Amino acid sequence: MNTLLDRPTANMPGSGGQPPLGGKYLTFKLDNEEYGVEILKVREIMGLLDITKVPQTPDFVEGVINLRGKVIPVIDLRAKFDLPRTEYNDQTCIIVVDVGTMIGIIVDTVSEVNDIPADNIEPPPQWNGTVDTGFILGMGKVKDEVKILLDIAKVLNSEDLVMGRDSVLG
Repeated sequence: MNTLLDRPTANMPGSGGQPPLGGKYLTFKLDNEEYGVEILKVREIMGLLDITKVPQTPDFVEGVINLRGKVIPVIDLRAKFDLPRTEYNDQTCIIVVDVGTMIGIIVDTVSEVNDIPADNIEPPPQWNGTVDTGFILGMGKVKDEVKILLDIAKVLNSEDLVMGRDSVLG
């Protein structure tokens, strides 16, 4: 029987300050790429609801939804990542995540939940400082595919989103 002391500590909290990366990730598609977010951050997955537009918000802020009496800002992740916009369809979903506050992210389609062991996750590529990859937890290898694992709190808590959230929520 393994106890905490029997396990390797390379990917454990307190070993270099990094939390363990292995675990369950909800994967979804944007354009032709597959991304993943930690399942513990996901609160709900739903089809598109009526989104109320809010003036003077950044382009990637679609507006707000009323989720069981609570107003939740909604972000189009394609727009946030500077991907070309497409028409929403019956596969388009809103994933509600908890990053200290509830925020909805619009994705092309939800794929599945993958259990990705820590030894199947590599650090994001370094682009000699020309590309900010600080919002990427790692690159998860699942079968013959690579999933871009997002630190959703960093994606959604950038300075421009905070400004957008303030203008959306007052």
